[in-house]
Amino acid sequence: MKTLIYIGNKSNAKGKSNVSAIDTLSLLLENSGFKVYSASSKKNILLRLLDMLFTCFKYRKKANFVLIDTYSTLNFYYAYFVSQLSRILGLKYIPILHGGNLPQRLKTSPKLSKAIFNNAFINVAPSIYMISAFKALGFINVVHIPNAIEIKQYPFKRRNYDTIKMLWVRSFSKIYNPFLAIQVLKTLKEQSIESELCMVGPDSDGSLEEAKMFAEELGVDVRFTGKLSKQDWISLSANYNVFINTSNFDNMPVSVIEAMALGLPVISTNVGGMPFLIEHGKRGILVEPNSVETLAQAVLNLFHSKHQANKTAIEARNFVEHFDWEFVKKQWFEVLK
Repeated sequence: MKTLIYIGNKSNAKGKSNVSAIDTLSLLLENSGFKVYSASSKKNILLRLLDMLFTCFKYRKKANFVLIDTYSTLNFYYAYFVSQLSRILGLKYIPILHGGNLPQRLKTSPKLSKAIFNNAFINVAPSIYMISAFKALGFINVVHIPNAIEIKQYPFKRRNYDTIKMLWVRSFSKIYNPFLAIQVLKTLKEQSIESELCMVGPDSDGSLEEAKMFAEELGVDVRFTGKLSKQDWISLSANYNVFINTSNFDNMPVSVIEAMALGLPVISTNVGGMPFLIEHGKRGILVEPNSVETLAQAVLNLFHSKHQANKTAIEARNFVEHFDWEFVKKQWFEVLK
């Protein structure tokens, strides 16, 4: 049995953050026979970093690899310090390249990026987009392993399209632009189109309260659920018939993969790795970012063509079945062998 240290942003015990990549993948790896020590769920920035570093030091003699969830913002610096400690301790480390804006970080922090990624055992990219971006800037030790789901947890449902029922699932953060979804609802209401919007997810940077105030200012009734467990939001999704993703930056979001698995047609902004996940007009609809009119029109077009909506949902489900852990774990086993 191989032992792994997994470093990332774990869900905290009070349940105020979404289930993250580390929560999902660490459990899948454990269920597949690996011993996994993980960090950190601490909220304080300094305490989180110290917990990550201490975990690496504590299990240094047991671990075969250190996995590091790597994003473009604050977590980038966590990844830097953990990777450099791993080098000092003689541990093989593997950055997992999640952040949709990570290619820009390579340009703004070239020295730190080289220290992290050039010295890695291998870099794992969940999307082809990220591999392309890294290789274009000279980082060649990158392999593609997609984000995984357990497909059996996602029952496919054929939707009814009598009224527009939009679902949005993400942490409330400015980079995910939740305000755009509310503006789309307002636009549809102004056209006297029967429609509703449910937004699922915890607050990340104060955007949840801002979104609630914004909906009130626009005079639209939005259902805000806060954070839900995976099973609860999957159950909730049965009441909705279109999934909207409004991000300004993105890579390979699990929430979109899950929506595709559930049979929800996806309309997403065309940013980052999204065109590698959604083939426009076939597995979903891509629109320009931060455009209320374009996104609202895409929603209307979908409902004017119910046959195409159902066809899109089926194509999407067939595609994401290849993200099932039974397929993806073979790729991880190859890297970790």
